[in-house]
Amino acid sequence: MNSMSSLRRQVLNNKFGLPLIPSGGNPARSPVKRKLYTPLSWKEYFTTFEDVAVDSSSFRVYRRGDEGPLLILLHGGGYCGLTWSAFSERVTSYAHCQVAAIDLRGHGDTHTDNEEDLSADRLSNDVANVIKAMFPVDPPVIVLVGHSMGGAVAVHTAHRELLPTLAGLVVIDVVEGTAMDALQSMQSFLRGRPSTFNTIENAIEWCVRSGQVRNTESARVSMPGQIKNSVTNKTSTCEVDNLIDKKSSSHEGNGTAGETDESAARASYHRADVICEADEEEDDAAAEHSQKKSKTDADSSGSRDSGFTAPRPVAQYTWRIDLSKSEKFWSGWFTGLSNMFLSCNVPKMLLLAGVDRLDKELTVGQMQGKFQMQVLPQCGHAVHEDVPDRVAEVLATFLVRQKLAEMGDDFQMSFPAC
Repeated sequence: MNSMSSLRRQVLNNKFGLPLIPSGGNPARSPVKRKLYTPLSWKEYFTTFEDVAVDSSSFRVYRRGDEGPLLILLHGGGYCGLTWSAFSERVTSYAHCQVAAIDLRGHGDTHTDNEEDLSADRLSNDVANVIKAMFPVDPPVIVLVGHSMGGAVAVHTAHRELLPTLAGLVVIDVVEGTAMDALQSMQSFLRGRPSTFNTIENAIEWCVRSGQVRNTESARVSMPGQIKNSVTNKTSTCEVDNLIDKKSSSHEGNGTAGETDESAARASYHRADVICEADEEEDDAAAEHSQKKSKTDADSSGSRDSGFTAPRPVAQYTWRIDLSKSEKFWSGWFTGLSNMFLSCNVPKMLLLAGVDRLDKELTVGQMQGKFQMQVLPQCGHAVHEDVPDRVAEVLATFLVRQKLAEMGDDFQMSFPAC
């Protein structure tokens, strides 16, 4: 396991608008002996998607619901619209609302004429243009909901008054002060991530076991949108349905196929910075023994047939976006964010994973009652993925209290608390 001081872990403790390493060890450890890391289809959470044309660009938008206020969901840096999958399913049952989760420029299945311009102005203009293209006449009441970088984009969009029907603003786990403090550590974090994955399952397993997302269900649907096939150059969301169908057929033909696939995935990917459980360590030891034996057999065979070369596994998946190249935009996302948030003239809510994330401006603003705040401490930076039910309750409560939506049949009021 790579050594990292507790101080550095605190600096990297998900205070920036990108997926970070959580403090407190490996939260993904579980007494469950094995976990399934097979991907889930977006169809289980959204009813449809649209590829919205804006000039020469195409923005992927996942939709659910057709009544009530429209929640425009903006993901964090490196994520994609599918990060809102589990949350979208829950919130539309708690309140009569509709959701639209956008793959922002350079992310997911969105394709633009300039993938590298991730400035705050460009991204906020994109949001406004997408909504205008979707609703050229009589747009619905809109509530902007953004996580991390997406939270910053939501604030910039609201502050610039780009949406005439904007009625609410919700920012999830991004604060100017702590985000700016973490900038200097971001490149080292990005270099520490695996650059390739052999399979989609490997990527999902890394996502969960590294702590980027603590909810396995959410990781299984959102992670495929964050990686792309290095051969086709398309995100792995394009492959998920076929992969699910293939595994279903394998399960019908062989009751142990699922376990075999999981064992193969586990053996094909191991990182020194991932803490293994006791049974996993035994599995890895067995895999290592098997690999040594295979090597010995191959060497022996090679002495009989020197022309044979054992094939090596090829890493097929890479990150959809190279976040390290966006460094020049980082400060622009967050500089002045707190004051912009406080000045937005709509009902506002700040949802945090820890009260320590508040900076001075927001602390004063919260004491003056300028916005509603909710802290959900038992989760990581990807709050809406880690505890989608809880976040959906909080958002539904916000909508009902602000008289923006009517409560659903499954709704339970959640009162503001720190």
